[in-house]
Amino acid sequence: MAASRYKLLVDALASDIKAGRLAAGVRLPTHRGLAAREGIAVVTATRVYAELEALGLVSREQGRGTFVRDIAVPAGHGIDQQVVATDAVDLNFNYPSLPGQADLLRQALREVATSGELDSLLRYQPHRGRPQDRASIARHLRRRGITPDADQILIVNGAQHGLAITVMAALNAGDVVAVDALTYPGFKVLAHAFHLDLEPIPTTTDGPDLDALEKLCATRPVRAIYTMPTLHNPLGWVMPATDRTRLIEIARQHGSLIIEDAAYAYLVEDPPPPLAASAPDITVYVSGLSKSIATGLRVGFVVAPPSRVPSLERAIRATTWNTPALTTAIACRWLEDGTVEHLEAQKRDDAKARQALAGQELAGLSLISHPSSYFTWLTLPDDARADRLTATLAREHISVSTAEPFTTSKHTPQALRLALGSTDLDSLQASLRTVRRVVIDDAYA
Repeated sequence: MAASRYKLLVDALASDIKAGRLAAGVRLPTHRGLAAREGIAVVTATRVYAELEALGLVSREQGRGTFVRDIAVPAGHGIDQQVVATDAVDLNFNYPSLPGQADLLRQALREVATSGELDSLLRYQPHRGRPQDRASIARHLRRRGITPDADQILIVNGAQHGLAITVMAALNAGDVVAVDALTYPGFKVLAHAFHLDLEPIPTTTDGPDLDALEKLCATRPVRAIYTMPTLHNPLGWVMPATDRTRLIEIARQHGSLIIEDAAYAYLVEDPPPPLAASAPDITVYVSGLSKSIATGLRVGFVVAPPSRVPSLERAIRATTWNTPALTTAIACRWLEDGTVEHLEAQKRDDAKARQALAGQELAGLSLISHPSSYFTWLTLPDDARADRLTATLAREHISVSTAEPFTTSKHTPQALRLALGSTDLDSLQASLRTVRRVVIDDAYA
């Protein structure tokens, strides 16, 4: 087939999609069907669909076919933070806030201003943070079941920065990393930027399929395992202690580094010990205070085996030199005076209330969540299209995410991830009722 004819077919289909002549959610012909209809080779039909997918106009689903995307929904929705209209309710990103947090910040700024250390905070700091600040974080982590030495701690600009420096310091392009089939989109972004080879692990009701992980490690050189054992995002599981022990055994047997993401772990009361507590020599533990205090307070921390600290410190120097000392000083004051512990307890109660509200308003729909998480996973009925529902909800001034940003396997489930922590309870209740109505109306359309 001449290149010009191939391009004409891509352009024609793209034009039909953009003009609405091919509606969102329409199943396109099979590759063989398109080839027969257009008189082209099957391999050329596959190339046509691949180019349309690269343009963000279609999506391919294993076992189901190729579907027209709703182009009103950005392809990266849920990974790249979109601008949400001022009259829209954001159920896409979580930035939970409690009454009085702004007053706490005002008071903290006044205290820092009169503390006598303001001049020193305006200078360059050690790349991994001041010793006294790292000691504060070490004391805080004891409440999470980890007992690191302050020299094992590196202060970073939020947990995402912690993941970034871990990837920079520990992995190389082409390295195989085992991840859950549904995982945190921010790690997918890092994997793409650093050209990592992500291998998806199927999920069970309370964690990754460890048989599948063991099989993968036996057949491929898995350099790292990225996992969220305590309050998984987006599925909300808390991995049982026995599974944590087995995951560690698999990692040890195959020489894999464990990257433990604990960004939401503070929401779970009395979870099993972190992986870093049982395997501190092979685990890099990443967390922060953005979720538990405020998303604008970009203070995170990494706990690493001593042998990995120098390379992580170099990565901090390469990316940001050091975390802003002023925000770190405020965060550590709150760690020491009990403010963080108090806010975390309040947010656990707040998350429970929101989760209960979601269960009430979405009763009868298929939900996967944890009782004290700030998000819920809504599995859609058969033949529903998540991108179509997302676009419909956007017209109702509600922003949600599809499963696409979270998916690492070839099959993208038809589901919505609803963030519950970014609006007041009355608006949340009204929005959840709208979500329910839109999903049910779509099912019977």
